[in-house]
Amino acid sequence: MKKPQGLLVLSLVLVIFGSLFAGMFNTSFYSVKVKEIKFQAEHGTLSGLLYMPKGAGADDKRPVIITTHGYLNTKEMQDAPAIEMSRRGYIVLALDMYDHGDSRWSADIPVKDLFGTFWIYSQFDAAKYIYEQDFTKKDEQGNAYVAVSGHSMGGFSTLLSMYMDEMSSLQTGYRMIYTGISVGSDFSYAAAVAPQDQLQAAYGSRTVGMIAGKYDEFFFNKSDEEKTAAEKEVQGTVTRKDFAATASGKAFLGLKPDVPKGETDQFKEVTSGDLTVDGKVVRASQTGEHIMYTPNQTHPWNHFSGTTTGHLIDFYTHAFNGVTSPNQTNVNLDSGNQIWWAKEALNFVALIGFFLMIVPLITLLLRLPFLRNAATGEIATVSAAVNGKQKTMYWLAIAFSTLIPAILFPTLMDKEESGLNVLRIIALILLIVSVLGAIIGFVVAGSKRNNYSASRRVNNIAVGSVLLAIVSLVMWVIFNYADKILVTSSYFNEPTTNQIVYWALVSALIMILVTFAFHYFSKKDAGTRFSDYGISLNPVTIIASLVTAVLAVVIGYSLLFIVQAIFGTDFRIWTFAVRTFESEHFITALRYTPFFLIYYFVSAVALNANTRGKRGGMFLAMVLNVGGLVLWLLVQYGKDFMTGVALYPGQALNGILLFALVPCLIIAAVYARKLFEKTNNVWLAAFVNTLLFTMVTVANTALFWNLV
Repeated sequence: MKKPQGLLVLSLVLVIFGSLFAGMFNTSFYSVKVKEIKFQAEHGTLSGLLYMPKGAGADDKRPVIITTHGYLNTKEMQDAPAIEMSRRGYIVLALDMYDHGDSRWSADIPVKDLFGTFWIYSQFDAAKYIYEQDFTKKDEQGNAYVAVSGHSMGGFSTLLSMYMDEMSSLQTGYRMIYTGISVGSDFSYAAAVAPQDQLQAAYGSRTVGMIAGKYDEFFFNKSDEEKTAAEKEVQGTVTRKDFAATASGKAFLGLKPDVPKGETDQFKEVTSGDLTVDGKVVRASQTGEHIMYTPNQTHPWNHFSGTTTGHLIDFYTHAFNGVTSPNQTNVNLDSGNQIWWAKEALNFVALIGFFLMIVPLITLLLRLPFLRNAATGEIATVSAAVNGKQKTMYWLAIAFSTLIPAILFPTLMDKEESGLNVLRIIALILLIVSVLGAIIGFVVAGSKRNNYSASRRVNNIAVGSVLLAIVSLVMWVIFNYADKILVTSSYFNEPTTNQIVYWALVSALIMILVTFAFHYFSKKDAGTRFSDYGISLNPVTIIASLVTAVLAVVIGYSLLFIVQAIFGTDFRIWTFAVRTFESEHFITALRYTPFFLIYYFVSAVALNANTRGKRGGMFLAMVLNVGGLVLWLLVQYGKDFMTGVALYPGQALNGILLFALVPCLIIAAVYARKLFEKTNNVWLAAFVNTLLFTMVTVANTALFWNLV
């Protein structure tokens, strides 16, 4: 397998094998037809995966389950309930909410309102579409047997859709939603539309469930009135919680506030209370069943869990008892009988194959006449530390470079003002010290003209100080004008990508600072030349590298589109995915590409300068890229699980973003090293990492295309 042809064949085998069998499990061994659909809804275009069991249709109407994802995710994140319920004979629509995946909100969205669109309307708009389909089972009065479910903000959409449906039914005389269960969401956001008591009043006789993980990063907290003085000191939500013991949770279970705690995992009859509008009763109280599940899980764990999937199966089995089609032969399959995990495992096999393919593919492309110009002549490695002092400084620099992006991660991701103030002061101090160092250095160098060696050494320090001053100034500007850099707008229309790019830019500047310092204060005197860093300035080399990178990424994504067309799957594991994209994703990726190029170019230079030629260099490169971030995650969640309070309780979303960012950076480190070995310069690695991981990032998050 040392030959690129062999490795390329292996990667393609993994892709095809994984995708073929993932497709088999996705369709429950071809007993379910899965197709992507798009339809016009009230507020835009909605996209989804429709799971249609064999035999279901106009002549054999079935209950339908609409299941959707949370903020930043896509319909594919609902694989588990979609696969499990469709193999039990239900029709399932795995939905992309507006401005996620392939769905788009049609009207203009003021930036200040971007979070008030998709989660409010997506589920109800989808329910209205499903109600009109000839395969949807209804009773004699026209009430549809449709379930709604969603994770996180999809859960809010679920809770609100039942409220909207009830208000609609007061006019139409029929319900479009029969039952619903939220996952990883409470009433905190949904209450922006109606208070909890009125939401529950609207649920009426429906069977309603809620899955409330005890380590959920966002929700299920006590109210301020319920918190003790010590609990009020904890700012944030990454803490252990027990929703069944809170006032809101007890109200959901129909209990009075003085009850210590509600019972979980049991269906309870709950009196809904009167539904009112402007203080007037519009529908009398009804009685329905409510149930709460409280697994020991974090927020993103919910949608990659046999436990949560089992709860969903049990819920639907109970809620639809007596109204399923006689032809749903597997409707009573035990909730422990699950196959979705096999589909995910095989998706992972295909994902491995995809990333394994890039290096051998590029190796073969580099044999083509023009593209071979991407490779330059062999260069020396950057001089290594030779004595104890130099080695100590080297490892201190490695530790600093590894840890500082993680230490600054919370401040940079949120642009937190107090933290930025500290960074502004540090950058200003570095600027002043560097300017003074440059002045003193040039003066001293001039006084030692008769001693060439000493003069050169001091002159190097002076030149290095000038460059450090420039970098420090850029850092000060980025910290000082943080509120104007990469701000969510119609141009930079992905909020979380803006956060990641800002963090990446600062991390790149830190790498530049360390690299310049070591080069001019130490390595240049030891014989290291500029060319040893692999920064070729030959235009032909740069262009050939770019063309090679574009071809490799285009071929890779072409394979993805072909696989999805044939097998109906993409490449993913949990929150990390390489998925197909729309034209809007491509345009958005082009906007972010220059910023990511800065990061991946600097990263390729720093990783190869510090690890090339060293024992265990590949592992060290990965540690440099993600070691601090992995440690941050371990401490963040380790402290949460052990003490009930995370290291940074307010870092809920940012911590979750790392679950996808860390794998990207690990693979990027491998490519940075491997492609440098093929070309003896950093350009090809920088271009490949930029093009590939920019598209991966952009296609896997919320994209607000109509921001104004």
